[in-house]
Amino acid sequence: MRKTLAAALLAALLPVSACAASSNYRIDHMDPPLWWTGMHNPRLQLMVHGQQIADLEPVLNYPGVRIASVARVTNRNYLFLDLDISPEAKPGKLDLVFQHGGQEIHYSYELQARRQGSAKRPGFNSSDAIYQVMPDRFANGDAANDNVDGMADRLNRADGAGRHGGDIQGIIDHLDYIAGLGFTQLWPTPLLESNMPRGSYHGYATTDHYRIDPRYGSNASYRQLATQAQGKGIGLIQDVVLNHIGGKHWWMQDMPMPDWLTYQGKYVPTRHKRVAVQDPYASEEDKRNFTQGWFSPGMPDLNQANPFVATYLIQNSIWWIEYAGLSGLRVDTYGYSNTRFLSDWSGAVMAEYPQLNLVGEEWSPLIPVVAHWQRGHKNFDGYVSQMPSMMDFPLNDALRRALVAPEDGEQGLKTLYETVSQDYLYAEPGNLVLFEGNHDLSRIYSALDADQGLFRMAVAFVATMPRIPQFYSGTEIQMASTTKGRDDASYRQDFPGGWAGDKVNAFTGAGLTARQADAQAYVRKLLNWRKTASVIHHGKLMHYGPEQNTYIYFRYDDSRKVMVALNKNATDTVLSTARFHEMLGGVKAGTDVITGQRVPLDGQIKLPARSALILEIQ
Repeated sequence: MRKTLAAALLAALLPVSACAASSNYRIDHMDPPLWWTGMHNPRLQLMVHGQQIADLEPVLNYPGVRIASVARVTNRNYLFLDLDISPEAKPGKLDLVFQHGGQEIHYSYELQARRQGSAKRPGFNSSDAIYQVMPDRFANGDAANDNVDGMADRLNRADGAGRHGGDIQGIIDHLDYIAGLGFTQLWPTPLLESNMPRGSYHGYATTDHYRIDPRYGSNASYRQLATQAQGKGIGLIQDVVLNHIGGKHWWMQDMPMPDWLTYQGKYVPTRHKRVAVQDPYASEEDKRNFTQGWFSPGMPDLNQANPFVATYLIQNSIWWIEYAGLSGLRVDTYGYSNTRFLSDWSGAVMAEYPQLNLVGEEWSPLIPVVAHWQRGHKNFDGYVSQMPSMMDFPLNDALRRALVAPEDGEQGLKTLYETVSQDYLYAEPGNLVLFEGNHDLSRIYSALDADQGLFRMAVAFVATMPRIPQFYSGTEIQMASTTKGRDDASYRQDFPGGWAGDKVNAFTGAGLTARQADAQAYVRKLLNWRKTASVIHHGKLMHYGPEQNTYIYFRYDDSRKVMVALNKNATDTVLSTARFHEMLGGVKAGTDVITGQRVPLDGQIKLPARSALILEIQ
């Protein structure tokens, strides 16, 4: 789609006389590269970039589409065209003509037909389970794209910060494995081009917003991933970075205008004072620095207060949803962007796709900080968010601390219980995404001191809370990592079996230890049960304050009940069922969803040592 019209291409498009006269003019970028008819917002803004393009006057003659306005900015190599696309406009090729003194450049711009039902596409929700993968570290399906000419960061599997070769084809090749585990949504970390000299494998430094990194595949293969995943009952969630770009983005070679980046393009590091944007006592300096400060010199911070930047980012998100058929977006470093822009961005995306879901990353253990950003929350300062979901960092933090802390009455399971009890602070707690880990955290198995029982408790808790559960690839086989200090390389090791010659293959089970195979079977059993357990998807929660180093809660609706019992004791623990009479009155037994065995509940219940017991109540 992207067109760079150098002299040879111009010669193919233009009359000979025009080519000779307009040799100083060209179009290097046209973003978005195509669009659709029938969108909710009839306005489309095209960014046109090319040598002295602002000298030319755009002309369009196409039924139902008109140029509403033309904006020329500081850099004469840019034009911003606002097109109005009426509901009557038909799909086809628009002949955009750029004229100057008898000279012309013709650009064929495509309007495609929107997919039937696109606007009503469902997003991910509490009936889903999300599987997160880091594509470079998951599976190498196409060795031919391990290194690409013109891309500086080369394959080096020995380097923890290097590229290891995983790609889109590798994910496609193992969709059956992901579906078989019981997952219904897939979240890969960013796949857009990141042509950075080092560390590009993580993808959070975009250098072209409309191009899949060729070391992962192509735009077409990304769309193929979405289509094939959907065929197996899996939706695709795109990881979006609104806050910053990579320092080698093509914009950096020819900046559209001085305020395209924050601090006029000068590196000023953020001090990460994330509470400042909602602190009634915050200084304006702290507020500004949080939303405008840069993560690093190699990650320039975008100025979303600039309306052209804001529109570009909004349209880019909508473009990928429509182009690839996505089921949702996960937004990196959410609160760091301009606060008003975030409301406009989420509102614009949800207007196009009212049933879609969006989840933001606000890395804070404080519930009010996360709650501030969720749709429906009444903020003291009047800020209105349109964001449906947020990552539940507070409950993740509580889970990790509670399971390893001593049960001294103030720590341990009490921490978990009290954190859950504060769900009233959220507008939609059931739409939060609860996770055991991700690519930025130590592996849950290691964080829980390689304790099998605690591991099962963590997995069971994430899967049965009134939340949307998310698991990081490798959790199912208890991959390990460093737990002391930040060590990204240890969190992001290659998934075993994803590379030719791997001695261990988690996809087939070959070479897994008995412990790993047992953990994998547990996750598979639990999540496949969860797929049809509607009471877990939509039921209410009743929990009981921890006693005897145990935490008991129920998920229930008018027709079903599920009891979850977490026992941190090193020995079997017997509890009287009288305390749980609201849920267990008249109940004689339950069925263990993992083993299928009948568990007596008449008078007392025996909890196995260091375990998570999940019972369907009969």
